[in-house]
Amino acid sequence: MSADGRGDRAVDAFVGHRNLLFTVAYEMLGSAADAEDVLQETWLRWADADLATVRDQRAYLVRITTRLSLNRLRAVGRRRESYVGSWLPEPLLTAPDVADDVELAESVSMAMLLVLETLAPTERAVFVLREVFDLAYDEIAEAVDKSSAAVRQIAHRARAHVAARRPRGMVSSADTRRALDAFRRAVETGDVQGLLDVLAPDVVLLGDGGGIKQAVLRPVAGADKVARLLCSTHARTETMSLHLAQVNGHPALVLRLDGAVDTVLALRIDDGLISGVYAVRNPEKLSHMRSETALRR
Repeated sequence: MSADGRGDRAVDAFVGHRNLLFTVAYEMLGSAADAEDVLQETWLRWADADLATVRDQRAYLVRITTRLSLNRLRAVGRRRESYVGSWLPEPLLTAPDVADDVELAESVSMAMLLVLETLAPTERAVFVLREVFDLAYDEIAEAVDKSSAAVRQIAHRARAHVAARRPRGMVSSADTRRALDAFRRAVETGDVQGLLDVLAPDVVLLGDGGGIKQAVLRPVAGADKVARLLCSTHARTETMSLHLAQVNGHPALVLRLDGAVDTVLALRIDDGLISGVYAVRNPEKLSHMRSETALRR
């Protein structure tokens, strides 16, 4: 550390923006583990920076995080092509204040992260930085090494792509809770008809076991198939329990076996009915269900 306290200032600035930087990286990557790696690399770059030349520390740090996330996103994209079964985002146990920020909660929901997965890396970066974090086009242009005009075009294209695929309309927390409670009761009791009452006819279930835990390898579509699969897979046993939790800013269910987290069940709700069921079982993706993760914009 230099005599003028440069090291302290660097640490203070990084710690002050850490939750924001993690959120940027997580929304870019859909993986908390990869986001943490990006933050470590960001710190190394930041520690070597000449702070006297940095006009806007937040923008500078976001720019580093975005570039590193883009590099990693391109690399993990190739890995995900050989992933066993469906790849789902890593679920996060989140604090109540995430749900209070409606735009942030929507942007980190499992359903939205899956939509973002359909964007090209640069489109995803531009969409996240503009729509979620409200960065100016000039700032985004610096982060993604494009002209401001190009960024505007990319943002327009990405916005249209996401709008065509995002959940239809906002769902109140009360409606979400009612659908979740009905879903939970039906799964716990093996009530196929109870599930059919809350599932959309075209509901899709995705399972992610990562080749480590048993899970459906391909999407299961249709209310009847999904209902029967859930009731047969999660037949009630003395060692199984389903608990409500805030996951990625939304109510979800955590299935425990012998007290340990076995599966996170997140839902997508459209027009009052469950249109998507996302079952994450890969144990390598469940470590952030032990304690709350702070997300910030």
